[in-house]
Amino acid sequence: MKNTVVVLAGPTAVGKTAMAIRLAERLGTEIISADSRQCYRELTIGTAKPDAAELQAVPHYFINSHSITEEVNAAMYGQLALRYADEIFSRQPFAIVTGGTGLYIRAFLEGMDEMPPVPEDIRQQLRKEYEEKGISWLQETLKKKDPAFYAGAEIHNPHRLLRALEIFEATGQSITAFRTGTQQQRDFNVIKIGLQLPKELLHENIHLRVDRMMAAGLVDEVRSVEAYRHHNALQTVGYAEIFDHFDGKITLPEAIEAIKTHTRQYAKRQLTWFRRDAAMQWFDAREGDAVETAVLQLLKA
Repeated sequence: MKNTVVVLAGPTAVGKTAMAIRLAERLGTEIISADSRQCYRELTIGTAKPDAAELQAVPHYFINSHSITEEVNAAMYGQLALRYADEIFSRQPFAIVTGGTGLYIRAFLEGMDEMPPVPEDIRQQLRKEYEEKGISWLQETLKKKDPAFYAGAEIHNPHRLLRALEIFEATGQSITAFRTGTQQQRDFNVIKIGLQLPKELLHENIHLRVDRMMAAGLVDEVRSVEAYRHHNALQTVGYAEIFDHFDGKITLPEAIEAIKTHTRQYAKRQLTWFRRDAAMQWFDAREGDAVETAVLQLLKA
């Protein structure tokens, strides 16, 4: 039997963690996280990490695996996840990959194009300008210099925009020029399952989750990593808004509302990303039995 990776994808707060643990227990296997922030030991509340009981129920890879002092990117994740999968396959023929970072899942399943190196002085200068002038400057600059990339970019994601601008400044070429579109072959089968919920229910889950994060001490967690606030992982939903509050730009209630709004917007972008994949089979996240039955049937096929 050929080894198989079951990918469980979907928007934030849809219920991926619970479903992944259920499948892993049913198949007697382990889970590789595909979340770009849960790997950091210092970030727990704001990343909605699986709790201690969930982490104990099934071994997880790429959770609490790195420090916020380290830089992790999609290409690095792709290589790490392949090693994790090999480790799991040495014991059983199935592995579960779950998370909402579509680019990380793609890097694992298809590989990443090699990007040219960017001199550190260019990187530092652009970050300094972004910090001083904000995201609107970043958007306008890229729109002018790299319209090909900007046309299809996640324009509210400063990390992606900065990366594209770095490449342009370092090479004089659009980042799109370095994307070959060639997929690397993997020696395992892949089953892709997407979880979704009616919009109202997903939004309810998101709001409840944010309220729980605040009750669990999100403000204190953000304060504890303030020294690293310019790290990519902290320029994201749940952290950026609290830093704005610390800076006196918004009140705490406004920060909470902003987190909820930005999380809803992020969930929408995640769904758009995953729905572009024709191989993804979609299920209502409340229908766990149907998901389990479908996966077991696909594994027998």
